[in-house]
Amino acid sequence: MLKIWGRNTSANVQKAMWAIGELNLEHQRFDVGGSYGKNREPAYLSMNPNGLVPTLQEGDFILWESNAIVRYLARQYGAGTLEPQDPKEIARANQWMDWQLTVVAPAINPAFWGLIRTPEDKRDMAAIAASLNKTTEAMKILDAQLGRTEYVAGENFSMGDMPVAIMAYRYRQLCPDRPELKNLERWYASLQQRQAFKEHVEAIPLS
Repeated sequence: MLKIWGRNTSANVQKAMWAIGELNLEHQRFDVGGSYGKNREPAYLSMNPNGLVPTLQEGDFILWESNAIVRYLARQYGAGTLEPQDPKEIARANQWMDWQLTVVAPAINPAFWGLIRTPEDKRDMAAIAASLNKTTEAMKILDAQLGRTEYVAGENFSMGDMPVAIMAYRYRQLCPDRPELKNLERWYASLQQRQAFKEHVEAIPLS
């Protein structure tokens, strides 16, 4: 049985849990990190020396880094579906997964921390505004892609959609006065029909 170590409010844990949900895999999840702690304890550090979440355990196989976990699950249990059949679509899925890490996450994180995890009287509203502006510019890039293809890697849902969708969920929550992005909203509405997305992402309040 798969074991996932990490609290369900973590965007990175949500990636892994969404993949598990899409693939209907038997699993156990353990609350680690954030207010639960445990991520700096020797037992956890022996699995993940970074002390971050999530960590995947499958028998004696240990894997950390959220996008690596999604890729592994897609290859091992969803080849041809969650991992596309076409090598070029796999490459595009990987491209957007990396883009989430290198572009969107750094853009949105200051707004997330400022609005969700900082008391109102201590918020740096200028930094939050700058963060939301950067995130909007990133979302325009995503919107343009979704004007060309149904999903980020092509015409079918894939692992590539998952990390960027979690960022899109946060953006929609944090930026109610966002510009109209019709392609992104069409794509997002299709994701809202997926039970695993509803259960492991949308049902969990930002915290």
